[in-house]
Amino acid sequence: MQNIILNTIQIEAIIQRIAYQIYETFVNENEEVVIAGIASGGYWLAENIAKEVQKISPLKVQLCEVKMNKKDVFAPIETNLDTEGYANKCLVLVDDVLNTGQTLIYAIQHFLQVPTKKFKTAVLVDRNHKKYPVKADFKGISLSTSSHEKVLFAITPNGPIAYLD
Repeated sequence: MQNIILNTIQIEAIIQRIAYQIYETFVNENEEVVIAGIASGGYWLAENIAKEVQKISPLKVQLCEVKMNKKDVFAPIETNLDTEGYANKCLVLVDDVLNTGQTLIYAIQHFLQVPTKKFKTAVLVDRNHKKYPVKADFKGISLSTSSHEKVLFAITPNGPIAYLD
């Protein structure tokens, strides 16, 4: 039995709230904002946040998919944008669950190879088990769990959910 932490309605509300926070943060930026999502759950969230930002604001949004091996963070990271696609622009890096911070910090390191104008992070669930000095600027919920519990994000036929495994 899955212990649901966030149901579809709650996730939709979080996406909308994060979109407003992104708009508030970048309202004075005249250039586009790049919303980069770590595949696969983070990219799904990034897509939906980008759609919401475009609905509620005049900000121009560029979507970027970040593919990385979460088991081997030293493996090359690939994005569907070349470096010119995000150089000197505002960027929001999105992931589904922030646990130890390892995935997020190595993804951040990839984007720091190119100068950005402003850099923020967003996550659906912040687990509070960080081994790395990384934080989420925009987060759905903070959740204190035991270190052996897993928080998972899934897209089900009935919509997205986050649950404790």
